[in-house]
Amino acid sequence: MHHTTTSLLKTSSPIRRIVAPLTSGAMALLSSSLCIAQTPTPSPTPEVYQGPTARWISSTEQSPWQEKTPVPVKSVSDGFPLEISLRLDHPAQQILGWGGCFNELGWKAMSILPESERAGIMRDLFDPKTGLGFTICRMPLGSSDYADGYYSLDDSDGDYGMEHFSLKRDEGCLIPYIKAATAVAPNLQVWASPWTPPEWMKRNKHYGSGGTNEFIQEPQCLFAYAKYFAKAVTEFRKEGVPLMAVAVQNEPFYGPKYPSCRWTPAEMGRFIGDYLAPDFRANKIPAEIWFGTINNGNPEVFLPVLDSPAGKYVDAVGLQWAGKLAIPELNRKYPSLKKVQTESECGNGSMDWNAAEKTFDLIRHYLSHGVSIYDYWNMVLDETGNSHWGWRQNALIAVNQKDASVKLTPEYWLMKHFSHFVTPGSVLIPCEGVFQDALAFTRPDGSLVVVAANMRAYDRMLNAKIGKKALKANLPARSFNTFVMEKEKIH
Repeated sequence: MHHTTTSLLKTSSPIRRIVAPLTSGAMALLSSSLCIAQTPTPSPTPEVYQGPTARWISSTEQSPWQEKTPVPVKSVSDGFPLEISLRLDHPAQQILGWGGCFNELGWKAMSILPESERAGIMRDLFDPKTGLGFTICRMPLGSSDYADGYYSLDDSDGDYGMEHFSLKRDEGCLIPYIKAATAVAPNLQVWASPWTPPEWMKRNKHYGSGGTNEFIQEPQCLFAYAKYFAKAVTEFRKEGVPLMAVAVQNEPFYGPKYPSCRWTPAEMGRFIGDYLAPDFRANKIPAEIWFGTINNGNPEVFLPVLDSPAGKYVDAVGLQWAGKLAIPELNRKYPSLKKVQTESECGNGSMDWNAAEKTFDLIRHYLSHGVSIYDYWNMVLDETGNSHWGWRQNALIAVNQKDASVKLTPEYWLMKHFSHFVTPGSVLIPCEGVFQDALAFTRPDGSLVVVAANMRAYDRMLNAKIGKKALKANLPARSFNTFVMEKEKIH
């Protein structure tokens, strides 16, 4: 406007000199024309969108958990450039929960903090209103690779009657850790698995590798081990630990130096069918039996258990690491069997955005193939991520042991994009189209959640068809995004 006015002022003086002899009528006409030229036509007021919208939360490495301007949800029009379509008419499996694993080193990392700050971390993990809202978590029976050394729940050699079974060691770390969680989430559920049985039940007489890292497959040991599981459920529940399921062995196809034990599928099937399940039934042990945690991608390794008499006792199958390769076939062959992702791959201690993007890929793979529970690995570690066995790994929250600072890592924000919104009882909605990095869910209240990742180094448009509606948003480069639509806005 300023530039237009200046131009007219420069030309008006010569015009007035030229027209000085003109009649007053002509002068009035010219003056009228100049006035019209100096008053520009107002621009049309942009139309303010008054229709339904979707809430939008976006996270980048530099700016996590940002509430963005709500996205319009409009009727689908001809020519709308759809890249993904949500199949509301083909709902998939129900999502039962999200969680992580309680480990000794996590509680020890938090021990340098004041009680108020430890309570804050528990809220970050378990509060459904402000945190991740975790609802189903894992714990070890005895030592794991993130324990503070080797141990079991009965280290008395030859104690087949479990007379010396004890939770004394766990009263120092695991039980306080879990109770701190249940103080925030009273309905939390916990499942457990051993990394190793008591060393006297193993052929190599050691908690880890060396020699024959295998369970002694003799009736006396098998009966005792079934009793070991039963006592674990009973005694932990007495201590207020809401233990609701057990898996037979962590990664039975791997025998490293940290706590471990190899089992064949046939051995696990025999143990479940002939020893563990009969003991649980005879003593009314209130816990499910899971076949896991399987780290083998060959679907054939599941048959000696699931297709044997033991299969009728298996309430779920648990998979991790290489087990992810078998899940498409397992989901096809056993569609009604509950499937659990038991340990998200741990990384190398980088605790960075690249690790979060990899975990997004894992979540997408597992949930797209029927998994109903997704458990992260270490919820809390120190800033190094080190174990006592020399492997640095990632965590959702890192506690710096030098300055007592607390960091919510990129994987924390990724998990929050899912677990904070996708509550237990939600149902996965299949997505079709060229945009692969998205998952959708309907929640128990009928609202819709879409989680979409942009892993490219530049912004990317998301155009999604949702029934007769459409959602369009420009996703920031390398970002995680959650969109929430209320039920009445979808139809």
